Amino acid sequence: MMKKIDLVILAGGKGKRIKKYTKSTPKPLIKIGKIPFIQYLLNYYSQYNFENIIILCGYKGNLIKRIYNKKKINLIPIKCIVEKTALGTAGTLSQLKKKCKNDFLLINGDSFVEFNVKKFLNIKLRYKFLGRLLLTKNTNYSSNKKLSNIKLNKNNNKISFNGKLMNAGVYLFKNIILNNLKIKNYSLEEDLLPKLILKNKLEGQLVNSYFIDIGTYGNLRKAKKNLNKITERPAAFLDRDGIINYDTGYVHKLIDFKLKKNVIKAIRYLNKKKINIFIVTNQAGIAKGYYTEKSFLDFQKKIKKLLIKKNCFINDVRYCPFHPNAKISKYKKDSKFRKPGNLMIEDLKKNWVVNLSKSFMIGDKLSDEIAAIKSNLYFEYDQNNLLRQVTRIYKKLII
Repeated sequence: MMKKIDLVILAGGKGKRIKKYTKSTPKPLIKIGKIPFIQYLLNYYSQYNFENIIILCGYKGNLIKRIYNKKKINLIPIKCIVEKTALGTAGTLSQLKKKCKNDFLLINGDSFVEFNVKKFLNIKLRYKFLGRLLLTKNTNYSSNKKLSNIKLNKNNNKISFNGKLMNAGVYLFKNIILNNLKIKNYSLEEDLLPKLILKNKLEGQLVNSYFIDIGTYGNLRKAKKNLNKITERPAAFLDRDGIINYDTGYVHKLIDFKLKKNVIKAIRYLNKKKINIFIVTNQAGIAKGYYTEKSFLDFQKKIKKLLIKKNCFINDVRYCPFHPNAKISKYKKDSKFRKPGNLMIEDLKKNWVVNLSKSFMIGDKLSDEIAAIKSNLYFEYDQNNLLRQVTRIYKKLII
């Protein structure tokens, strides 16, 4: 992935074609199963090493801001910007000028597509291009007139019109594109992108995978029927110290972080088998003043970046900084988030579609086992070879 890149989500449409649902709710907050549609997007993209997530909110945007502003997902901070007047999908990008200093991946807040995000970001944009557009075959969207007639040349990068490919609602932009945007109501799909294509300022990349948007009643029904099934996965809930790395006591510096045997291979195995990986870790060192919460988060981000370089992806992290005997007063309490309490696990279950019957937890303390039992998870103690252990558990629980 590029050195520094932000994720920007367009979440401003009124959803006029699905008024039944958007009368009191912004389109990205429509629930698919038990979680909002935008949560699926956040879950999917936050496994990558984005610096920030910025949600550009329009219609009833304060409802989105109330839920997500100043929150974190998988260690990535989220900021919501609510437009004061309707600016359209291109006009709203002008609000990023002082808020986004990095190149950015832009996605639509009402569509979901599976693709190799790391590859899409890692292919360097040639100097003459301002951005890259993800394209998909248009088989189910004959009524969609927004960039639904695109084609790629033989080199699979130059975009032109009069083809059969469709905009998938995912764009990689250089930050300099913001310099020429003005605060006015105009459209990304109908105004800005066609101009960039005609000027040969955009390249394309084709993906052949699942795509859905929720902009019409028919598509929303498909999403409600299929998205849960596609995204539901077993999960591996892993303690950190003693499971991922050797526990030498309050590990909080990279120099002291030593991976245990076959951890990299184990994470790759779980990724390949489409098993979500959740880290649930007590961090009493914060409460006891050995290190700050900020230093813990910075350290955990370094771990995430290190693993991504090795093609290992952690889906989400929960940590508990509280302790009943804390030296730092604001962390002094007997919290049920702290294992043997199970609220870290339960919080993950609320935000992800988890197949509990095929999920499991691995820890090295009695408190881990108790937390797992409270959440009805199969539990095993660490056996000092994570690859061998998760392979055996996979064959026992999932096959």
